[in-house]
Amino acid sequence: MQLRQSNDVTGIPGQGRAGVTAAKAVQTDPAQNPNALGLAFFWLTAFYFVYCARPVDLVPVLGVIQPAKLTGALASLSLIVSIGRTPRALKDLPREAFYFFGLVSLLFVSALLSPIWRGGAFFATLDFSKVCVVWILTFLLVTSLKRLRRIIYLQAASVAVISSVAILKGHSVPRLEGVMGGFFSNPNDMAFAIVLSIPFCLAFLLSARNPLWKVAWSFAILAMAAALMLTASRAGFIDLLIAGTVLLWEFGVKGKRLYLIAGAVIVCVGLMIVAGKELTLRFDGTFEGGESADASTAHDSYEQRKLLMSKSLDTIAHYPLLGLGSGNFVVDSGLWKDVHVSYLQIAADGGIPVAILYLLFFARGFTNLRALRRQKNLDSETILFAGALRSSLIGFVVGACFAPEAYQFFPYFTVCYTSVLLAIVKEREPRAAKAAIAVFSPLRQPEGAY
Repeated sequence: MQLRQSNDVTGIPGQGRAGVTAAKAVQTDPAQNPNALGLAFFWLTAFYFVYCARPVDLVPVLGVIQPAKLTGALASLSLIVSIGRTPRALKDLPREAFYFFGLVSLLFVSALLSPIWRGGAFFATLDFSKVCVVWILTFLLVTSLKRLRRIIYLQAASVAVISSVAILKGHSVPRLEGVMGGFFSNPNDMAFAIVLSIPFCLAFLLSARNPLWKVAWSFAILAMAAALMLTASRAGFIDLLIAGTVLLWEFGVKGKRLYLIAGAVIVCVGLMIVAGKELTLRFDGTFEGGESADASTAHDSYEQRKLLMSKSLDTIAHYPLLGLGSGNFVVDSGLWKDVHVSYLQIAADGGIPVAILYLLFFARGFTNLRALRRQKNLDSETILFAGALRSSLIGFVVGACFAPEAYQFFPYFTVCYTSVLLAIVKEREPRAAKAAIAVFSPLRQPEGAY
């Protein structure tokens, strides 16, 4: 009797060609292949590193090659080249991506029709539009928690290093002003970046298994908190209190780590005693001024911000549709300063439609986090980073009421992280289910077989 040739080519009984199909599906899945589109991901991470770490401040000779423009251009090129080859397609982009794209597009229209300075507004918008490119590329390329961790790690570690260097270089400089370059040169902007990044540092600390890494992340958080105190930023301190409260609720109360609450109280009290003198004087002088120069400056700043808020409301009333163009309120205000409310800042520069898209975009971050909370069987690491993202996002929403941060990239990164994390979680179960069906489904029997 002639033996029938077996279809079991896998060596695993009962799987046959279905097993091969499943194995190939897993091997060729771009989300599971760490080398998929590796060059595009490299330039993406390079952009995050250059923006967050400011290597030019540490190695000035790098300024010759202008790494920010170089990595921004190469990240844009990577997006063009990667379209159609990424694990996710453009049709998979979430709603917030279209809000963001619409916001940037309207800012370009506003710039071209600006009644103040078209060229300045256009190039300011062009520079800001880089974050839109990076946002889309991040969503398309970051398809695993490992890659998302790497991107968030770059931001958290970079801000920790910047904070440490700023303390070492400028501990005697009032408010650390101008010690570092870029947006870190402004004390309020530095404090804002610190508040948005501390939750990620705590998430890395709690997820670390190596005691040395736990110690390193503990020192990072301490350095960032100390730098924030030295900036004497009132908005940054209020922001820290609110974001920190959310963070301790997520990790301390809900996560049953009550020792974090005790540790946070001790650190805050200690830092206020050691490094909070100037901050205390600025708070004391906010409403009434005082005899000291710090108190007097704080009161003048408070009065000036009230005036700028009034001027920004007048601008919105006069130019409600397209505003003045990116950065042009600074020129139109007559004080050469921006209004210290991000929501008014974006409305004065881009008009009410841009402001609405701005609010819708950040609201989607909270929508993503609520959707994550409804997912079942979340692993502990996903829960940790979801809590950190919630704290960081609330920190932005509060901080934006006191600071002109409409064009800082960190808040947009945070919303992107929520979109990516939700997509990763949603993609896990279908991928696992398809692989299981392919492996364990019986071979289709020929007609008439019984």
